Amino acid sequence: MSTIGRLALALVVFGAAGGLLFWFLTGPNRLPQQTIAALPAGDAVRGERIFWAGGCTSCHARPKAEGDAVLELAGGLRLETPFGTFVAPNISPHVRDGIGGWSVGDFANAMMRGVSPEGRHYYPAFPFTSYARMEPGDVADLFAFLKTLPEVEGRAPGHELGFPFNIRRGLGLWKMLYLDPAPVVALADDAPEEVARGRYLVEGPGHCGECHSPRDAIGGLRKDEWLAGAVAAEGDGIVPNITSGEGGIGWSAGEIAYYLESGFTPDFDTAGGAMVAVQKNMAKLPAEDREAIAAYLKAVPARPNGYPARQ
Repeated sequence: MSTIGRLALALVVFGAAGGLLFWFLTGPNRLPQQTIAALPAGDAVRGERIFWAGGCTSCHARPKAEGDAVLELAGGLRLETPFGTFVAPNISPHVRDGIGGWSVGDFANAMMRGVSPEGRHYYPAFPFTSYARMEPGDVADLFAFLKTLPEVEGRAPGHELGFPFNIRRGLGLWKMLYLDPAPVVALADDAPEEVARGRYLVEGPGHCGECHSPRDAIGGLRKDEWLAGAVAAEGDGIVPNITSGEGGIGWSAGEIAYYLESGFTPDFDTAGGAMVAVQKNMAKLPAEDREAIAAYLKAVPARPNGYPARQ
């Protein structure tokens, strides 16, 4: 065989080996089977509490839905980002167009591993990196509640993504870097239960860091600037710093809890933008959950703003 032939063969072999390695490394990583087997049937009453903590209606209700219509989770919200436009799907219990045909294991894998029932990676516009910190029992409870909601016919449009972001398989590598179920903020062993509960709500179902923390060039959260504020995903606004650092909120725990309940700030301003829907969801939580969130936010290390200074 000629030298050129040997080089060509080597390139083919190395290319095939590289392709196989990529395919192996980027495969979906589902929950262990013992975790799936141990999932309870779920309690819809408890699940409603998780539903409001997670703000599911903010993305999955029809855009501009009001009143009881927010419980019709038809999807359709468009999130325009530097990576392309993501569209929230129908997660109503409709068997064909929603998640009515899913098992609780399917739902847990979607929430905690970002993997669809068909074995495809979900894009992290769906905040599974936060939901990975949830207790499996809470995930099962949430699924039980979702099944009580109205069935909505019709699928939302697909995402609008260009190359290379339309190659879902590559998300397996992204998950190796950013999918970590460990808590972000370490608490002392003797930390109050209220603070620990707040950490769970904020870092898990509430997924507050997904908007309030800056991201790196490939969309991963910069945990060293946790909750320090960020440029909005759409690129044309600022999500505020909610630590007590320079430029942060600087409110008392009581003022934070009251804001989450009423939408009023200490200086009598009101919630605006995307926070309007978030606050409406938080208002439906028990007072002790809002107080726990406030206690945790006061315990988060103070950080300067995680976004460029306004010009």
